[in-house]
Amino acid sequence: MIKEVLKIYMERGDFFHQLILEHLEISGISIIIATIIGGILGVLISEFKKTSPIILGITNFVYTIPAISLLGFLIPFSGIGNTTAIIALTIYALLPMIRNTYTGIENIDTSIIEAAKGMGSTSFEILYKVKLPLAITVILAGIRNMVVMTIALAGIASFIGAGGLGVAIYRGITTNNTAMTIAGSLLIALIALIADFLIGYGEKIIKRRWRIK
Repeated sequence: MIKEVLKIYMERGDFFHQLILEHLEISGISIIIATIIGGILGVLISEFKKTSPIILGITNFVYTIPAISLLGFLIPFSGIGNTTAIIALTIYALLPMIRNTYTGIENIDTSIIEAAKGMGSTSFEILYKVKLPLAITVILAGIRNMVVMTIALAGIASFIGAGGLGVAIYRGITTNNTAMTIAGSLLIALIALIADFLIGYGEKIIKRRWRIK
């Protein structure tokens, strides 16, 4: 089977190269949008705590919906293709981003916040210079998990006409070509591992620069 998979890579190199680029595009856009929106929502519910049960409850509920079902629900509104895949992946990616941002800020020692207030810091200065730096390790952990999850979930996007490496998996399943299915799955796993390594490396640099243990 390994020889068959390697043979497919050799013979269909251009095909897989295109799928990899599509997979990175779909995943990348979803990750960027989820990071921005999730980060903002996480900060907002930490500042306005009465909204936290509502926001977290909604995201937790959506997270329980099977991915393939969510894709199906979105088709009547956004059609088939990459747009629907990006919307669905972004929705799924929001939960770890919101939860980790909120948790990271909430776990900060209140005495540190009070000390910053006592020194005359504004709410924005406390958020930017105290809360976010102290919460960064938890936030980065959320981003790391979210990135790996999004890259993996993007593999099912082909079932609603989107691109990416899921196309190879789908073709392999429908044509009973096990080697093609494995080839697509291995590349998704490889991309996820590389992304996890790069974010982990970036996390170490940030911790070193900010002198975080």
